[in-house]
Amino acid sequence: MTDLVTLAELGSPLAVIGGAAYARHASPAAYWSTVGLPLSVARLLASYSSTMDACGLAVEPSRWRALAVRATTRREVRPVPPRRGIIRPTSTGLRMRLRLVPGQEPADVAASAERLRHAWGVHAVHVRDVKPGVVELRLVGFDVLRKVRMPRRSGSRPLEVPVALREDATAFVRDYRTVPHELVLGATLSGKSMYLRNLVTGLASQPVVLVGIDCKRGVELAPFAPRLSALATDPDQAAELLPVLVKEMEDRYDLIKTRQGIKPGTAEELITSDIWGLPEDERPAPLVLVIDEIAELFMVATRKEEERRDEMVTQLIRLAQLGRAAGIYLEVCGQRFGAELGKGATMLRAQLTGRVCHRVNDEASAKMALGDIAPEAVQASCAIAPELPGLAVVGDTSGGWSRIRTPYLSLADAAATCRATAHLAPDVPALNPFRPFVPPLPGAEPDSVATASPVTE
Repeated sequence: MTDLVTLAELGSPLAVIGGAAYARHASPAAYWSTVGLPLSVARLLASYSSTMDACGLAVEPSRWRALAVRATTRREVRPVPPRRGIIRPTSTGLRMRLRLVPGQEPADVAASAERLRHAWGVHAVHVRDVKPGVVELRLVGFDVLRKVRMPRRSGSRPLEVPVALREDATAFVRDYRTVPHELVLGATLSGKSMYLRNLVTGLASQPVVLVGIDCKRGVELAPFAPRLSALATDPDQAAELLPVLVKEMEDRYDLIKTRQGIKPGTAEELITSDIWGLPEDERPAPLVLVIDEIAELFMVATRKEEERRDEMVTQLIRLAQLGRAAGIYLEVCGQRFGAELGKGATMLRAQLTGRVCHRVNDEASAKMALGDIAPEAVQASCAIAPELPGLAVVGDTSGGWSRIRTPYLSLADAAATCRATAHLAPDVPALNPFRPFVPPLPGAEPDSVATASPVTE
């Protein structure tokens, strides 16, 4: 009996420790909620002042404060750390706001993020500027990019699609009205197709015209055919489709100019410079053009193909330069996109505001994506490991960048979503000749999309 009691006394703590270690590896979110969160809060509360002092974030108190402390407490006057707000636990970490002391700036706190991470025992510390004199610290308790779980509250407005998770546990939202055009680069098996799959699936549930150009014979975009209003599967079809899109853009500009030509004295809110200022019953549906393997449009072998290439590149540049006001947006994907593709490649890339760089085969490809907007992000994109598909570095023309990872979405689920939302595709008569042929499912009644004619040669 005594041996059993002794075994229980020794085995219970060992079982608890072993279970915690297993949970930390197998279910980091559960471990954080039960063990990591209380420990990190205790460390933060116990060592806040000393940690801020060690990181150089505490300053000497004012003369009046020093005199008041000596007169009332007769103790040593210590440096004053930034005032800490309420600690708000989350499912992935902690959040709290700091009111900076005079003379500090957010960059001072950001420079000490790595020290704060080690001092408080968390996976990462991210700093965000809230307003003048106030920053928010977002402490992440574990590696949220190892197993991606999108936040529940990532509600989107029209043309906003949450497609990935940032390393600070917030959703990366693709917002076309803020960043109208985007370039997505990535080597084979880097996760570029998964990013595109999540993006198209997110747009499928919105009243958006989806147009695809997939010169790999349609193997990437063909599963989404029920939801696509037009699909070109080779450069010849793309050469026929692009002029139609340019004509659609010009027609939309004529519609905007008609609204601008209204009589003097009309209220300012009725005068617009893009389709979003038009009345809802007159506004054309936004159009997103998805191009997979952009390099295939630049490849030429004969003089005739070179002339066709020049025409297509010119039309793409026009769409990129003028399409935003007409509600036409570009999503350009490829493995490499540089000046070596030919005339117009660099000019087209300059119009693509958003940049997403997955794992690439060389540093030059990373520089093509991020070097002109966020040079420090180039090395981060080159360090992406092959065993982490879907991990990418995203940046924009503001110079900011962060790591993201796309959640897994099977091709069957994505195709099923596009088939279920096929009725949401807006009607654009000019694109009807390019509507992809969709064979009906076995045992299903053919619908208008399924019986549409194939792309004309």
